[in-house]
Amino acid sequence: MDLTSNARELLRMVSQSPEPVAISDFFHVINPAPDNADESQPGYEAWAESQLKLYGDSVALWQQGLVRIVHPANGERPDLVIATDKGRTALASAGTTT
Repeated sequence: MDLTSNARELLRMVSQSPEPVAISDFFHVINPAPDNADESQPGYEAWAESQLKLYGDSVALWQQGLVRIVHPANGERPDLVIATDKGRTALASAGTTT
């Protein structure tokens, strides 16, 4: 299964979580905001584009059945997900520990 390095890292973090987690909580771990992050700063546009790609990676994980939504978003918090057996198998076959 082809996963981007960021998708693999998101899946690894989700699978290591002891409870359902908002996958977007990990975006800033993988792609920290630049210092003084605002739209006028150099590098902001590239950072924002990387953040959007992480959303795409998280959707791809769900579409491929590697994560499952266990608590849908309710207007106060985002979807909470867990790694599926298929997701843990994908990590193991990629040589990534959970």
